[in-house]
Amino acid sequence: MSKPKVLFVCLGNICRSPTAEAVFRYKANAAGLDVGIDSAGTGGWHEGELPDARARESGGRRGYSFAGQTARAVIDEDFLEFDLILAMDRRNYSDLIAKAPGTQVGKIRLFLDFGSSEEKEVPDPYYGGPDGFEHVLDLIEEASDGLITHLQQ
Repeated sequence: MSKPKVLFVCLGNICRSPTAEAVFRYKANAAGLDVGIDSAGTGGWHEGELPDARARESGGRRGYSFAGQTARAVIDEDFLEFDLILAMDRRNYSDLIAKAPGTQVGKIRLFLDFGSSEEKEVPDPYYGGPDGFEHVLDLIEEASDGLITHLQQ
């Protein structure tokens, strides 16, 4: 069986989904899990840009690397290539469902469905202060642990 592939998706692919990619890559590696990991945005406004400096700074303080990441938009091939496409919020989820071929919609889920938090959406920290990026990390770390458990079963 080929290794599972996971795509994390937010709006612009510069805050939440790159953070999820960095955190999950670290945690999957630590768990010895062989998994393909990428991130993308439902929109392409930031195509080719590095993740937000605040996301990199907050994540870096916790030991996560954003090396090699640049923003990109979701493309049609992603729906075929990835086994799980994990949306950061309901708007991203709806946008992905609308774009996906009908046979692929079952792959699309809210990322925080894998966590135990009461929250089901990763809030966008872009227009807020540094505390927002820390909260995003907390939610992503917890959901990443749940996703690893899911993939190991």
